[in-house]
Amino acid sequence: MARYRGAKSKVARKFGEPIFGPDKVFEHKNYPPGMHGLSSKRRKKSEYGLQLKEKQKAKYTYGLLERQFRGLFKKAQASKGITGEVLLQLLESRLDNVVFRLGIAKSRAAARQFVTHKHIVINGEVVNIPSYQVKPGDIVAVREKSKSLEEITESLNSHRSAQYEWLEWDKERLAGKFLNVPEREEIPENIKEQLIVELYSK
Repeated sequence: MARYRGAKSKVARKFGEPIFGPDKVFEHKNYPPGMHGLSSKRRKKSEYGLQLKEKQKAKYTYGLLERQFRGLFKKAQASKGITGEVLLQLLESRLDNVVFRLGIAKSRAAARQFVTHKHIVINGEVVNIPSYQVKPGDIVAVREKSKSLEEITESLNSHRSAQYEWLEWDKERLAGKFLNVPEREEIPENIKEQLIVELYSK
């Protein structure tokens, strides 16, 4: 499936935050790209424009294309609970995102690659589908023969500072347990999910 492979710093500047992680270019140019980037007279966005921007931000953050994102929204809409919150919970429960949150990969794009290349197992079984929905109690681990992979060991050595309440990490086994679906306040992403709901509800 096609993925965005363009200039990530440009996208981060568009949304006004480093949505792909630490970004030196964004730090020096934290204003929108283009010749009017620093202008204070930029036209005020319409309600639709703000809603669309929020959806695009969520799609770029989690690395989904429109069809996949819309499918998750429909699933959230059909579920019990607040649609926007359920949507974010479904995004957080994706295997590629869980691999990233556990620190096995430095980015969601790298996590997606590890999954598709069969470096990740769930409850001892290889799963190579990035969109797989991880369930409470599932053990997500690095496959035995992949434990010495340089990219994985590098990421684990540098990415263990962040801790998430819904995940439990065993550094000896290189395995993490998905304890529960996170509550909205636990999800750190700066996404106004209600704007996405409003956009799709039109």
